[in-house]
Amino acid sequence: MPPEKGASKADKIEKAPNGTLTSPETAPVETEPGDGSKLKTFLGILRKFIGVSDLASIRFSLPAHLLEPTPNLEYWGYLDRPEAFISIGDSEDPTGRMLGVLRFWFTKDLKYVKGKPCKPYNSTLGEFFRCNWEVEDTLPELRNPASAPGSSAASISSAKSAPVPAPLTTKTGGKKIKLSYLTEQTSHHPPVSAWYIDCPEKDMSARGYDQIAAKFTGTSVRVAAGNHNHGIFISLGKWDEEYQLTHPAAHVGGLLRGTLSVTVADTCYVTCPQTKTKVILEYLEDGWLGGAKSRVQGVIFKYDPDNDIKGQKVKEVAEKDVIARIEGSWMDKIYYTLGSGPVSAADEKHLIVDLTPLFPVAKDVPPLEDQLPNESRRFWNDVTQAILNKQYSLATHHKVIIEERQRSKAAERKAAEQDWQPRFFTGAVTPVGRPELTKDGLEVLKGLHEGKFKLEENKEYGA
Repeated sequence: MPPEKGASKADKIEKAPNGTLTSPETAPVETEPGDGSKLKTFLGILRKFIGVSDLASIRFSLPAHLLEPTPNLEYWGYLDRPEAFISIGDSEDPTGRMLGVLRFWFTKDLKYVKGKPCKPYNSTLGEFFRCNWEVEDTLPELRNPASAPGSSAASISSAKSAPVPAPLTTKTGGKKIKLSYLTEQTSHHPPVSAWYIDCPEKDMSARGYDQIAAKFTGTSVRVAAGNHNHGIFISLGKWDEEYQLTHPAAHVGGLLRGTLSVTVADTCYVTCPQTKTKVILEYLEDGWLGGAKSRVQGVIFKYDPDNDIKGQKVKEVAEKDVIARIEGSWMDKIYYTLGSGPVSAADEKHLIVDLTPLFPVAKDVPPLEDQLPNESRRFWNDVTQAILNKQYSLATHHKVIIEERQRSKAAERKAAEQDWQPRFFTGAVTPVGRPELTKDGLEVLKGLHEGKFKLEENKEYGA
């Protein structure tokens, strides 16, 4: 991870006499900068990279006071509401299952809907993160169109309470279902992580590569999927179906105002070749003169997997192929209507999901003593504790040690003409789009599901 342009390693550590910087007991407690001050500093750093085609590939380092005390591998993930994921395959009808995929899609990034964007730690090569969720299987299935539930049947609990996880439905008595998650930083140049979600009880899984391409425009940062990120791949064993969900580009704005926000104005797609069903979702740009914000519209329709039209827009879909239409706000409520007619002319709108009462569900992470040295929370623990204690110079000191160690390890491998091999996935960026687990990866997921967290030490560490 190269330092900022114009910054030396010495610039990144505030010097302290008599070694007081390196001890949590003696390092100074510093005043936390306000959000406005943080953004001003961040903007000053970003301005050095205007014109750079991909900020993410540079992986520039930031001082600790600009970071959230969260490892990148833990921060990225798509199970903010795991009960939405486990319900995808419940419907007996292909359209119902596609609607279930959409319910998951609109709940997967609640961290951006409910909170502000943040900059977590840069992942290091070979770093990994694992966790579980155990949730009640209480979500009502989205049934076939002929018996599609009305808004009341599919409505979400609307109780206005403190920001704690809220169920997606008032239905009770659901069985507890466990999901296990594993992700590993498989490549550093370019920065790529592989991930896998496993839910044996529901005979379903999901996988993909996380890689972003980011560019600073002068007023915002545009974030899009990188070349190795082909989206989310969800497999339903019961139905022998696979769904591919592609990511839209987003903009992180508000840098000049001092309040970060995420906006999306792009098109993304969900496809299932086995059912020959496809979704186009168009995220609409917010208007300058007011009106609805964060709007999304879409269509569910029949398509030919052997002759898929790339880049197709909603208005280009033939009415005879339309099954349902989607409308709403991706930060509020999303509805669908049946048939090919416009939403405004539909007799009834059906609720897919109401995000208003929902917040991300907490992860169940192995105890720190059961984690390996390169496991995210343990790996970054010294940095995290220093940030939480407002000892920002100490946090930066520990972060620089990690960065220098990673460079040193990379130089050693280059001198020995050795390529890095992931431990839990079969390749750094292969197979294309759909990472596969190694024997160790399979054992990690099995252990997570059984509550057995002990792992053998790595033979080699990337940092």
